[in-house]
Amino acid sequence: MVWAVLFFTGLAAGTLGSLMGLGGGIIIVPALMFFSVLSPFFADITPQTAVGTSLLIMIFTGLSSTLAYMKQKTVDYMAGGIFFIGSGPGALFGVWLNKDLDVAPFLILFGMFVVIVSFILLIRNKLNPLPIKGRGVRRTYHTETGMEIEYGFTPFIAIVISFCVGMFSGLFGIGGGSLMVPVMILLFGFPPHLAVATSMFMVLLSAFVSSISHIALGNVEWLYAFALIPGAWIGAKAGAAINRRLESNTLVTVLRIFLIIIGLRLMWQGFAGI
Repeated sequence: MVWAVLFFTGLAAGTLGSLMGLGGGIIIVPALMFFSVLSPFFADITPQTAVGTSLLIMIFTGLSSTLAYMKQKTVDYMAGGIFFIGSGPGALFGVWLNKDLDVAPFLILFGMFVVIVSFILLIRNKLNPLPIKGRGVRRTYHTETGMEIEYGFTPFIAIVISFCVGMFSGLFGIGGGSLMVPVMILLFGFPPHLAVATSMFMVLLSAFVSSISHIALGNVEWLYAFALIPGAWIGAKAGAAINRRLESNTLVTVLRIFLIIIGLRLMWQGFAGI
């Protein structure tokens, strides 16, 4: 029964993570923390092991969904590589910050972070992307309907922002996509579908770096990971397929509602544990 629960948790994380570019950790970490309270079987789960295990799963989620998005030709490899210059070191810094966090403060901080991201998406339609003119990198995306969408970013600013995103990834085990997708859409003018696909590519790279650090620190529960990985791999491919069929506004609306529910649930669990 426990293994079935973990499999379907991985499936849900992979599907939603790939669909929205989150990486899936925003499902796995809260789920493992909830299971640690619900069942004695998961009593050994701590914030550190939840994050470490989640980041290991993110490697497989990121790889599976990136391969799927590669076939759809919606991954901007150059942008993802530039973002990783910042997110890689940031992820290592986040791992260092995570090592001394207790459960209750971890859940409260994580919940607040998620709610802030959902609020950013709430006001997304009231904000316009920053002007493309004068940016160091300018790109053009051709939609399936033949429309051209121009987006761009200044590498230095992108690297600084990515460092912060990577820090949250290493700290909370979320893959970084929950923040990077809104940043790419709002600040850099990425089309939502391109932002999601490129985010998953960056999640793959960042998760690989930060998970190695967590493995070295002994923060991975391998039995849980082996149960989560198959579902996450299958779910990531399913999420990428669903993403292709959703309209951009629908995708953002689903993401926003999902994040605020998770964020409030985490904060409630954290305050209850104080």
